[in-house]
Amino acid sequence: MKLLLTSGGVTNPTIHDALVDMLGGPVEESHALVVPTAQWGHPMCGPVSVRDLVAGGSDSRYLAGLGWASVGVLELTALPTIGVERWSAWVREADVLLVDGGDATYLAHWMRASGLADLLPSLTDTVWVGVSAGSMVMTPRIGTPFVAWSDAADDRTLGVVDFSIFPHLDAFPENTLENAERWAADLGVPAYAIDEQTAIAVVDDSVRVVSEGRWVQLAT
Repeated sequence: MKLLLTSGGVTNPTIHDALVDMLGGPVEESHALVVPTAQWGHPMCGPVSVRDLVAGGSDSRYLAGLGWASVGVLELTALPTIGVERWSAWVREADVLLVDGGDATYLAHWMRASGLADLLPSLTDTVWVGVSAGSMVMTPRIGTPFVAWSDAADDRTLGVVDFSIFPHLDAFPENTLENAERWAADLGVPAYAIDEQTAIAVVDDSVRVVSEGRWVQLAT
């Protein structure tokens, strides 16, 4: 699987070019599934924010609203009730999974419970575009400050990549570089702080920062 791990989505031409390169063709010819699941695990999200994401509202312009050939919804909490033999075909036929933010531990839980986490290694040509928690879920740990789901056992996520991500650098009063450095010191893994104009592109063993904004590789 090819990963485009972002803080705010496909927010500028440089990130867009990286996405097209991963897809191997135009966005307009690519078929997407949007995954809103992480939103349900975060107290700041809910029906209105999910609606805006999947219905092409203003909040979707950097993700579901990029002009895809088609956009479907993949709700992970529903998948265990219908069986992998039905939904796995939907995933395999998609060119890209658009995975929104919310709580990364909640998303990790449902990726495991649904079976999507087990399917990932076989999706060699599929592109994963994460926003915030949709990116953080691929890391080993997110740090306790980012855990909002009350049932989370700890801050561990899937560990598909070997680094952690501090998103929304400078976007909120608490998302300062100083706080990011304190956050990284407790993780024990490499980490990046990225703003809304930055993405981390991962293809095979290659990790590349794609940015028109501010990012910092943090010491651990």
